[in-house]
Amino acid sequence: MHIYITFRLPDAARALVADALSPDDVCIWGQDLPETERKAAFLQADVAFGKPPADWLTESQQLRWVQLYSTGFDDYLPLYRSGQRPDVIITNLKGFFAQPVAESAIAGLMALYRRIDELARLQTQKKWVGGAMRPTMHLLHRKHVLVLGAGAIGQAIQQILNGFDCTVTFVRNSQPPTMADLDALLPYTDVVISVLPETTETANVFNEARFALLKPSAVIVNAGRGSLIDEDALLIALQSGQLAGAVLDVTRTEPLPADSPLWHCPNVLLTQHTGGGYDEEDMDKLRVFLRNFVKYKKGLPLDNIVDFDRGY
Repeated sequence: MHIYITFRLPDAARALVADALSPDDVCIWGQDLPETERKAAFLQADVAFGKPPADWLTESQQLRWVQLYSTGFDDYLPLYRSGQRPDVIITNLKGFFAQPVAESAIAGLMALYRRIDELARLQTQKKWVGGAMRPTMHLLHRKHVLVLGAGAIGQAIQQILNGFDCTVTFVRNSQPPTMADLDALLPYTDVVISVLPETTETANVFNEARFALLKPSAVIVNAGRGSLIDEDALLIALQSGQLAGAVLDVTRTEPLPADSPLWHCPNVLLTQHTGGGYDEEDMDKLRVFLRNFVKYKKGLPLDNIVDFDRGY
């Protein structure tokens, strides 16, 4: 069986792969090849790990399964929804990033509340403000937090917030309150944390009308998908004082264009889609793939098969 790995992994990963494969398995490390040779090598693979270009999937006659190294699979949605669905199983890393994303979301929120971002800027300027900043700081303690998405990330966020005695309300599709109840909940919310996937229902879920429902002291944290927020409406809400702050781990366009006003907007913390990162990330991703690979070879059901019809 031929396995194609699309991205670079630490040297220790190669030893882990070698130990896991049987003698008749061949692992092709795409990053070792000249760019001009990678596609041809991919087309020989039965299994791929990483994020191959979507159009390569339609050209391959050999490929049967792709294990994505991410939770998101936006690049593949048009391919499947247009009826070009190849006979390929796609699995993702659903739930894998729950703890790091939860910690990053709360860290960003705390940075705004405790003015850590501003203090870091003052440090680079060697400017002492000290006591004058104290009245501008806020507590997370006992805040009302609305979490959009009750999956693994949402649950991890709740566990952290429990330590601050926060009141946590989930908005989900499976049971009330649902997205239909969102407008009624927003006026009573101190913090909104979105970890929703991108679907047709979630696009621009936060728009001018919904920002207007929030109290001026509210903060929004987006650790889901950039398409969930109308960024023009967000800028207006922040600049007008309708919204106190925003933590954005994701933006509509990534990398964020250099001319985006978000770079310079006060009370915006941009964490550049690093929320899921940690020191053992790549090795742990590989371990997930290898566990699924064992199941694949045994003909067992794979973990985290993507449901393209549902969009997650």
